Amino acid sequence: MIPVSEQELPPPGAPHPALRTAICGLFGVQYPIVQTGMGWVSTPELTAATANAGALGILASGTLTLAETDAAIGRTRELTSRPFGVNMRGDAPDLAERARLLVKHGVRVASFALAPSERVIRSLKDDGLVVVPSIGARRHAEKVAAWGVDAVVAQGGEGGGHTGSVPTSILLPQVAAAVDVPVIGAGGFYDGRGLAAALAYGAAGVAMGTRFLLTSDSPVPDAVKAEYLKRNVTDTVVTSVLDGVPQRVLRTPLVDRLVSEGPLSRLRRSAAHAVEFRRMSGTPWRDIVAEGLAMKRGHGLSWTQVIMAANTPVMLRASMVDGRTDLGTLASGQVAGVIDDLPSCAELVERIIAQATAVLERLAAPGGSGAAG
Repeated sequence: MIPVSEQELPPPGAPHPALRTAICGLFGVQYPIVQTGMGWVSTPELTAATANAGALGILASGTLTLAETDAAIGRTRELTSRPFGVNMRGDAPDLAERARLLVKHGVRVASFALAPSERVIRSLKDDGLVVVPSIGARRHAEKVAAWGVDAVVAQGGEGGGHTGSVPTSILLPQVAAAVDVPVIGAGGFYDGRGLAAALAYGAAGVAMGTRFLLTSDSPVPDAVKAEYLKRNVTDTVVTSVLDGVPQRVLRTPLVDRLVSEGPLSRLRRSAAHAVEFRRMSGTPWRDIVAEGLAMKRGHGLSWTQVIMAANTPVMLRASMVDGRTDLGTLASGQVAGVIDDLPSCAELVERIIAQATAVLERLAAPGGSGAAG
């Protein structure tokens, strides 16, 4: 960031010029803030509320059928005229059809929790889409940047859901220095101080999941939100027992029980959830097998891990949709422990930008230092 003089500071109430970053132009949004595509949480309503607030809302489609995805994108279009993105699974057998839905509805941004293959990325780019995968290591960022992605979300270990072990404060500057595409920081962000820090690390903005989950626009049941709000920063756990891949969730009696169960019980539960996921998603068994083979080859998973993959969507639905915290898991970043309110998306984005502006102005002022307001 290039410091500005007092004469160049924006008038009161105007965002700091440094907050107009590369991703604002890339995505066509007002502010460098992204709401991540959380399964069962990032509905058309939350996505549109984020977009209307000037940030990039991302609609989750990984747990939706092709027809449901079409309807969800259409519904989001009804609720906002501003840009938004759609999160998809890179190994989905109908990915090409889903990409055509984005083109059909004029959606520009395709995001992925796990990066798709080089062939898929090039195909999406040929369709005119902006491709933004999430990564958790520098080498992964370098690989997808060479494949032609437009930006990457670099998530540190503080983040919720599937996550790595490297803290954001180490990962983010490392990735920003390694690639030439815009880098969006994720993991541990919830306010304007974090946004300003991300810019200092070399990022072009921040992506937040837990913070947007805990808004009044989020569809998550009130009782579940209350469960998040009463937690502190040590009340999460990273475990691989859910689907074979490390993910951060709130620690609950259910999670403690799952961690202590034996391999056979875990496999039986996973098989039952695979059947439920097939029923819920409408995915034919032949496609599920094909996806399993693609996951096994593409991500080096064992067959046990492949079978366990259905646990996360089924158990997240139990909590995020049905409100059954006794039956479902609660994906969460550590920031849940420092969040104590449920603003609207508009209120949240406005105060993040105002606080980031105040921090950047203070740091640019002569002798600027001290505690942030």
